[in-house]
Amino acid sequence: MNGFIETVQLKGLTISLIASGDHTEIIHHKLQPNTRWALEPEEGWEALEYLFVISGMLKLKTNDGFVVFKAGDSFHRSPVKEHYVFQSIEETEFLYVSSQPVFHRYSQITRNLMNLVISIEEKDGYTGDHCARISRLSMLVGEALGLGSKQLLRLNMASFFHDLGKVKIPQEILQKPGKLTNQEWEIMKRHSIYGREILEETKLPFLMSAGIVVEQHHERYDGKGYPYGLANDEIEVEASIISVVDSYDAITTDRPYHKGKTKEEAIVEIERCRGTMYDPIIVDTFLSLRDRI
Repeated sequence: MNGFIETVQLKGLTISLIASGDHTEIIHHKLQPNTRWALEPEEGWEALEYLFVISGMLKLKTNDGFVVFKAGDSFHRSPVKEHYVFQSIEETEFLYVSSQPVFHRYSQITRNLMNLVISIEEKDGYTGDHCARISRLSMLVGEALGLGSKQLLRLNMASFFHDLGKVKIPQEILQKPGKLTNQEWEIMKRHSIYGREILEETKLPFLMSAGIVVEQHHERYDGKGYPYGLANDEIEVEASIISVVDSYDAITTDRPYHKGKTKEEAIVEIERCRGTMYDPIIVDTFLSLRDRI
């Protein structure tokens, strides 16, 4: 398919504006395997939203399990009143039609945030797929826990953008090979608050909601985390999931200042912190998925 007006490429997703007129847009989507795409309700948004699967397969989570959409299948709502999270089972292409223009509003903001994420991964000494790994593992845990579509959408966004606030942390602190001073550590701890603030500035409801989770992903089950010392059920479940997954990835990943440990060593460490640093239920769920990690 060619003749696109504009194309935006994100990790796992390519979206192309095909036609636009009278407030209606037709957008081509190409999703790599295991990529998620969502529709959500928004106050004041009364559009007809329609998708038609060209090739591949999309899996939609429902209260009763999953519904699979294959080539030739379609889905529509007018307006969208619930959260719908679709996942590509294989490389999938579909057309998305909206009776209100959305392409530039969403694509420009998302592209800017994606560029920030890439720059943060480079500054923080991670490989380029750190945030994608955190998102993939977090969604495995969220689905195993039976989270609803609204929670899964928030988890998907928050897990990918969890370190967004590090863009405001000086590089000499992010990449310091030794232990941070007390003053440096206080600066570092601000990154979760900065992340929420950046997502709130987008004014997009799904990113603003994810910002709450981003702010909490360093809180601890025992109340000894930051930035607010929340404990147990005071912490959003999505943030508790990211806490476990992010720790696992940090333990097993090579960084400029330490060699990554084995999967087995990481699991032992996470089990050791069950009920102190991490929510026991989430640890148990994470460990039950060890063969898929």
